[in-house]
Amino acid sequence: MGAGHAHKLYRHGHSPVHALPPHCKLAAALAFVIVVVSTPRAAMWAFALYAVLLAAVAAAARIPAAFLLKRLLIEIPFVAFAVLMPFVVPGERVVHVLGLSLSQNGLWDAWNVLAKGTLGVAASVILASTTELRALLLGLQRLRLPPLLVQIASFMIRYGDVITDEMRRMSIARRSRGFEARGVRQWGVLGKSAGALFIRSYERGERVHLAMVSRGYTGTMPVIDEVTASRAQWRNAAALPLAALCICLLGWTL
Repeated sequence: MGAGHAHKLYRHGHSPVHALPPHCKLAAALAFVIVVVSTPRAAMWAFALYAVLLAAVAAAARIPAAFLLKRLLIEIPFVAFAVLMPFVVPGERVVHVLGLSLSQNGLWDAWNVLAKGTLGVAASVILASTTELRALLLGLQRLRLPPLLVQIASFMIRYGDVITDEMRRMSIARRSRGFEARGVRQWGVLGKSAGALFIRSYERGERVHLAMVSRGYTGTMPVIDEVTASRAQWRNAAALPLAALCICLLGWTL
């Protein structure tokens, strides 16, 4: 399995969370997100407890709060979408803020998106911060994800940096010839650059495929490492989703 280099989200460490097998962490994160999404939006206290659980996991993984908060900025587009919901969602406009009439249903929907989206992103960031890309791919394979999807993800990770470097070289070549994208008139050049990048990437993919076939590739990648997990490790990984499930059940009953 390729892509052994560390990604930018990964934070090297020797914590108990880092030591868990990748498929255990993947299953725990997925189960946690499902429980969070299933929680009624009116149970605000439940989401606060979910945040406490994630904070405890981050503390156990020795992830600084600044590191986690900085990477939560990726959800800014969702925040912008949620901010607009009180203005566009139909419903009774009984809430007034700064002279603006806000939809009550829109406010609840905005809270629902923000709370569940933030918790889901935080869980994903913690997962990525404690698991290398190579381990994530092995974990997906261990969880019996279709092998073709695992291979596609592996190639995307391995050659994403290659394509990024190609884009950087093309940008340097344009600037060295005095090109600067200042307006609509330069869009044609950028469009041609995008087309050239696509052709180069396609040709590189063909060369890589021919090289793999010449080395015996038949559609499946060999498994270099076999990851396993003990019952104790599964219990440790299940602690987060099980605690969240108890909170969710209380949210539906109270």
